[in-house]
Amino acid sequence: MKVAVVGANGQLGQDVARAFGARGHAVTPLTHAEIEICDAGRVRSVLQSLSPDLVINTAAMLQVDLAEDEPGRAFAVNALGVRNLARQAGQDGFALLEFGTDYVFDGAKNAPYVESDTPHPLGVYAASKLAGEHFVQAYAPKHFIVRVSGIYGAAPCRGKQGENFVRTMLRLAKERGQVRVVEDEILTPTFTADIAARLPDLVETQAYGLYHLTAGGQCSWHEFTRAIFDLAKTDAELLATTRADFPTKARRPAYSVLENAAFKKLGLADLPQWRDGLARYMREAGLA
Repeated sequence: MKVAVVGANGQLGQDVARAFGARGHAVTPLTHAEIEICDAGRVRSVLQSLSPDLVINTAAMLQVDLAEDEPGRAFAVNALGVRNLARQAGQDGFALLEFGTDYVFDGAKNAPYVESDTPHPLGVYAASKLAGEHFVQAYAPKHFIVRVSGIYGAAPCRGKQGENFVRTMLRLAKERGQVRVVEDEILTPTFTADIAARLPDLVETQAYGLYHLTAGGQCSWHEFTRAIFDLAKTDAELLATTRADFPTKARRPAYSVLENAAFKKLGLADLPQWRDGLARYMREAGLA
């Protein structure tokens, strides 16, 4: 299968390209310099020249707080850019895999969200990502929408100055000796390599639709940081705080755990627990 990966030099994109290549698929990595998804003409020319069977989009505006100040930019990338890919998928007949976010939910359920739950985004970033989902569903008959949560990976995150949450916490621990992290925001941090490893199996089913794909279990950001510090054997002091004490520009759900219900129904191997993924990531990154 001919696979084009958009955003292939990013944190998730590199793992996705590697996973499909390891499965024997012919992978064409596309960086921002090679394809600008906000430019419909460029999308058309690049993808028609490649004639892919599958396009995987990992490009997105990820800065949740910045999206509140720049909603036009957030929707241009996360919604209209995705619309360009979806329209091309519908016209040319290739399958499209788009990534969604746990932030499309408001957290009021306070129990793991399944794919049939109704989204209620709290901020611009989440709303723009949900709009992108709707465009995929409207224009691309052959599509996979894969919602993920709290991702971190070995490659630098282009949208977050090359850092991820794990590296940021370890840097702050070294610089300050004391770190405060919220304990009232619950999610499931997930290693990008674990997500990428499951995607070829999902795609090969041709069971198009909406999926949640996160690690097992759940934790607060504070609990996740505690696990990071324990694995790194840092003696920095970790203090618990709340969202009320640590306000951000964008509203975030207090609970955004996803249940991989649709994925499990396919009989595919589920992802490891979040602690297992973190331990492997930190060993491979030389952080533990």
